[in-house]
Amino acid sequence: MAMQANEIEAMILEALPGAQVTIRDLAGDGDHYAAEVVSEEFRGKTRVQQHQIVYNALQGKMGGQLHALALQTSAPE
Repeated sequence: MAMQANEIEAMILEALPGAQVTIRDLAGDGDHYAAEVVSEEFRGKTRVQQHQIVYNALQGKMGGQLHALALQTSAPE
């Protein structure tokens, strides 16, 4: 069962309140998304740490309900 973009956004926002989250469906199939996440929580963290925070927010759905997520993360400028 595929995930909807709004489900992904809600899970990320639950873990990162106040973040700016943009989700795009890359293939129109509900399995391949791109996410841009801007959060103060990312300040001072490596790109790997930032991505881990997002993956943890998805509560194990990566690789199952969510097949692919291209991530772009950053702290606000």
